[in-house]
Amino acid sequence: MTIASAAPDVRAPAKPATRPGRPHFSSGPCAKRPGYTLAALATDSLGRSHRAKIGKSRLAEAIARTRDLLGVPADYRIGIVPASDTGAFEMAMWTLLGARGVTALAWESFGEGWVTDAAKQLKLSPTILRADYGHLPDLSAVDFATDVLFTWNGTTSGVRVPDGDWIPDNREGLTLCDATSAAFAQPLPFDRLDVTTFSWQKVLGGEGAHGVLILSPRAVERLESHSPPWPLPKIFRLTKGGKLIEGIFAGETINTPSMLCVEDYLDALRWAEAIGGLPALHARADANAAALQAWIDRTPWGSNLAADPRTRSNTSVCIAVDGPADLPRAIATLLETEGVAFDINGYRDAPPSLRVWCGATVETADVEALGPWLDWAHAVATSAQD
Repeated sequence: MTIASAAPDVRAPAKPATRPGRPHFSSGPCAKRPGYTLAALATDSLGRSHRAKIGKSRLAEAIARTRDLLGVPADYRIGIVPASDTGAFEMAMWTLLGARGVTALAWESFGEGWVTDAAKQLKLSPTILRADYGHLPDLSAVDFATDVLFTWNGTTSGVRVPDGDWIPDNREGLTLCDATSAAFAQPLPFDRLDVTTFSWQKVLGGEGAHGVLILSPRAVERLESHSPPWPLPKIFRLTKGGKLIEGIFAGETINTPSMLCVEDYLDALRWAEAIGGLPALHARADANAAALQAWIDRTPWGSNLAADPRTRSNTSVCIAVDGPADLPRAIATLLETEGVAFDINGYRDAPPSLRVWCGATVETADVEALGPWLDWAHAVATSAQD
């Protein structure tokens, strides 16, 4: 029996008395910051050219505040690029790879996407280290004489690397890290990362469509000494005449950005600074994940998809659900209908599961209020099978 449209019956428990104040638990785009209002956004850059003084100044401000908040080293470049985190990571792959061998790590769908591009689009014959959802590959098997592609936090599996200790200081290749659901929520050791990409629609709850590309001096050296053997679309070109286009990393974007999105990101950055900066963002995500894990620990029908507690995400927490494959979707549908939790069904390529965003813009009280509603929806959905 399909249970996705199940309705409550007489055996269902009473609905919990407390509702989450904000039902936004999507893993991207994510919840806006607490107290968010459009009225807080500056509008004087709207309707202006992004190449005008005001547009370039706001883009440069976004880069500077990003550097300060994340603690990015002064000699690393930060650029705002098109097409979200995907665009930033693709730009890095297409411009940097091909100089030496490649190792690609995959333990969820986005890592698999980088494997596909390296193997089938760029035809680099990468060494592939895979693991099933819920687990990490053997990090000790990575050959750092090659360039290494990996996600820091697997958004669709809820599995993250525990730290950067597995990456050596004396590596020969570059490390390319997709950190989109980790940046601002988890410590990132930039001295171990040559390329770091993210989108501000994740932990800071910004609007979509833009990515951030962070390059180490080693990555810049590669860009200026290596010419890829394939044609490069204009939107990917980071060098001209063998030299880095420095303007990209000073507020001159490759294509036209949305200044409304930039103003929205600046608002999120200012909020983060006001609440205590990066330590406060980390603490908020940790508290949210801990609150959800406390509920998981006392729930007989659910478990954290990440098997090892050291690798459990504090942002995209994935919950394996005992029962029929359509049970998670039924639970998610019931809660969305109730206006209690939006967009928490697991990712389409992941095992049947729930996925609850616990990033820094979510309130811990809302995560705590969600638990009883998950119990209620589970009871309602499973009773429909009897």
